Amino acid sequence: MDLINRALEFEQRKMRSLSTSDRVKIGREAKALILDLNQIYKVKKDEKIMDIMKRLTVIKRKVEKRLKAPVLA
Repeated sequence: MDLINRALEFEQRKMRSLSTSDRVKIGREAKALILDLNQIYKVKKDEKIMDIMKRLTVIKRKVEKRLKAPVLA
């Protein structure tokens, strides 16, 4: 269950004052974690895994929303 521990660690990270490249990395890492957790969920059908995936998706959406925001010069 190393993957679940990695996902919980990711969730606890501070997401303040990130550069654009940091946001891209975080978005990619979140996506990879969600997809890996989904493979486990397909086999075990554990609701705790689904809850973790939902929370990671919220974080991923927030980061991507900020990336897609127009830059005002």
